[in-house]
Amino acid sequence: MQALETTTLRISEIFYSLQGETSRVGLPTVFVRLTGCPLRCGYCDTAYAFTGGENLSIAEILNQVACYQTNYVTVTGGEPLAQKACLDLLTALCDAQYSVSLETSGALDLSRVDVRVCKVMDIKTPGSGEVAKNNWSNLAHLKQHDEIKFVLCDEADYQWACEIIHTRQLQQICPILLSPVYGSLDPATLAAWILRDSLPVRMQIQMHKLLWGEGPGR
Repeated sequence: MQALETTTLRISEIFYSLQGETSRVGLPTVFVRLTGCPLRCGYCDTAYAFTGGENLSIAEILNQVACYQTNYVTVTGGEPLAQKACLDLLTALCDAQYSVSLETSGALDLSRVDVRVCKVMDIKTPGSGEVAKNNWSNLAHLKQHDEIKFVLCDEADYQWACEIIHTRQLQQICPILLSPVYGSLDPATLAAWILRDSLPVRMQIQMHKLLWGEGPGR
């Protein structure tokens, strides 16, 4: 218990909303957004989380999460794993009997993430500007309950993702999500490509943005 009181993280925001993405879409969820990210994706919608925030102990974070009547918690960023204590936070949330998901860029090592956590790992496309940051060794640390996500800027990104899915046999690892960049790639166009190619993926759109637009706390 003492470690929960003394271990701190830099937190951008903690808020309650509907999960807008992944297989948990629509579920009331508490989001714990950590400050900081080593990547600079061209389409990033949370640049406000690169800096700022406040220092909170894991115990304080747990107390805030407990204020909301839900079993679902998503730890996100930024890149949450850029803070080493994120691993301790994830375990503490699991120990508190929450159903925990982690949204990560896939650039940092996933091997020490608590096995109870659902890891939602991005594979960065050329259009993101950060394709060189993909840590391909992380694929070995994904289980069937995890998810892989591609955020697509255009048709070139889509074709690149198709090649990666097939050559690395990603469908044998865990479910695959394809998401169009909000306001850039038309969702109906992406849907047509997926159906045309019979791609073994789940398409998603960011439901929270359809409901409330862009901005913090959503």
